[in-house]
Amino acid sequence: MDGDQPISLRTHLSAWVTLLLFAAAAVLLFFDRKEPEPILSPTGQAAARNVQVFFSRPDDPVSKTLRGGPDAALAAEINLADYSVDLAAYRLDLWSIRDALLDASRRGVRVRVVVEGENVDAPEVKALEAAGVPVVADQHPALMRDKFVVIDAMQVWTGSLNFTLNGAYRNNNNLVSFQSLKLASLFEEEFEEMFIENRFGALSAPNTGAAPISLEDGWVEGLFSPDSDIERRLDILLAGAQEEIDLLVFNFTSDLLAETLLERLVSGVLVRGVFERTQAGNAGGEYDTLLAAGADVRLDSNPEDMHHKIIIIDDRIVVTGSYNFSRGARDENDENLLIITSPALAKEYLIEFSRLFEMAGS
Repeated sequence: MDGDQPISLRTHLSAWVTLLLFAAAAVLLFFDRKEPEPILSPTGQAAARNVQVFFSRPDDPVSKTLRGGPDAALAAEINLADYSVDLAAYRLDLWSIRDALLDASRRGVRVRVVVEGENVDAPEVKALEAAGVPVVADQHPALMRDKFVVIDAMQVWTGSLNFTLNGAYRNNNNLVSFQSLKLASLFEEEFEEMFIENRFGALSAPNTGAAPISLEDGWVEGLFSPDSDIERRLDILLAGAQEEIDLLVFNFTSDLLAETLLERLVSGVLVRGVFERTQAGNAGGEYDTLLAAGADVRLDSNPEDMHHKIIIIDDRIVVTGSYNFSRGARDENDENLLIITSPALAKEYLIEFSRLFEMAGS
């Protein structure tokens, strides 16, 4: 028995040494650990984890490959869909989106599409119909100009981007995605009004918009035209600007919004903008009015279209969506718009604004 004691002692000592080594390693790992990497937006800036924004880059030579644009990110998420994909599109001719929708349908995901009647005969739309994907076309005189996708009733993708080759690779556009059950529910309600009830344009049910939905650093509001009185809501936002209003606009013919911009300009608010060159001289266009009043507004340099519909207010509020700041968008067309209060996201949009502003001429 006595001969066994030294062996037992060595065993106990070895166990204690092992425990001490593990404890020391744990302490070292704790103090040496790195903070989690932030989720980065495509411009390289930290973004809120439930929000991402993508911009087309028509001035980048890579865009000539027609690969890797904002549509690639959307197609990747459609490829991960488990239950449902609902798409409302003014026009659809992107093969990446068509193929993602077809693949989703084949694996049993419920896929539904609403499209503007003028564009229902596009080959990509016909391919979806041929595969059994239900498509509802707006047959009313006004245009169905919505641009949004809802995935699995929890993701919303929207912005100025038409789901077309021009939209993704030749025109300046933005596409923003949200992980939000509440926002997805709001867009689903609008989708089903068109898809199930066949209510478009003036037939849309009255809707003043839902309460703002919380984000990690702010909130987001979803609005739909012509039933949400978007112009009035935007007028209130502009009237509240204290320091700066930045515009990226395809078409701007709203007298009400122009008058408020002029009032803020006189009050000392910095008003800057980039306007689509081919639209700036349209009847009722407000570019010349703002320019004459001293606003720093410029014409875009893209030989195709600067198709954004963006307002950035005081470096913290972003307005984006399908909604042109025009009488047609206000009174006739189906349009969607987001008002996002988020300094982090506003920073992303300001980077895009500054880039296009510096490239723009007079």
